[in-house]
Amino acid sequence: MSSPNLRRHQGFRSRFLRNERDLIVYLPPGYEEQPAHRFPVLYLHDGQNLFDGTTSFIPGMDWHVGQTADRCISDGKIEPLIIVGVYNTGKQRVREYTPTRVPKLGGGQADRYAKFLTEELKAFLDEEYRTLSGPEKTGIGGSSLGGLVSLYVGLKLPHIFGKLAALSPSIWWNQQVITRFAEAARVHPRPRIWLDVGTREGPRTLQDVEQFRDVLLQKGWRLGDDLHYERVKGGEHNEAAWSQRVGPFLEFLFPAGESTV
Repeated sequence: MSSPNLRRHQGFRSRFLRNERDLIVYLPPGYEEQPAHRFPVLYLHDGQNLFDGTTSFIPGMDWHVGQTADRCISDGKIEPLIIVGVYNTGKQRVREYTPTRVPKLGGGQADRYAKFLTEELKAFLDEEYRTLSGPEKTGIGGSSLGGLVSLYVGLKLPHIFGKLAALSPSIWWNQQVITRFAEAARVHPRPRIWLDVGTREGPRTLQDVEQFRDVLLQKGWRLGDDLHYERVKGGEHNEAAWSQRVGPFLEFLFPAGESTV
């Protein structure tokens, strides 16, 4: 199989966060050949871990998102989509991916990060690429703290992000503040959510994620319909484990046959 079609944008600047980061954009097979066609978009955090083992946090261990998406599209399992890998900024990652500030750990700039995503990054992507807009065509996802910020931003801005992927999300942050947020939030329209956790991430992690799942169920989400929950047997908290879940979460969030344009 040929290499995925990836475009890089270096040093993308944010006035909200007062920093810059690289972006990597995956274009689906057929993007160049169909100049009139527009595509759904999925924004994924920790962009350096997604497509290229040489840039990932643990060298050589990436999510293989490009190859997996190519394969799922070619096999007719998912609709062709654009995937945006949003690099983290290293030291500021914790600050940007968390909704509240915690003594010693810091954090609390997720609202500002959400503004960067919606007002700067999404605006740029919509101008630069042939994107579809609307929540049913726009997703956000990540793992660990990237999963936490995806849930927070998605539940806060469901009119923008209608598909959420939270792999091993850090529900524990600030005494499960995201669970309390979800309990109190009035979420309309309800996004489709992929939620998972590995059995080898610790009993507390498992318990936190399942408690969060139960809150979603109480709020009206339905398993197998707009919520997929998976307890991954033997799953650890690392890139290798998450790479195994890329195909399944893409199939749940962007199944083939949904595209209308």
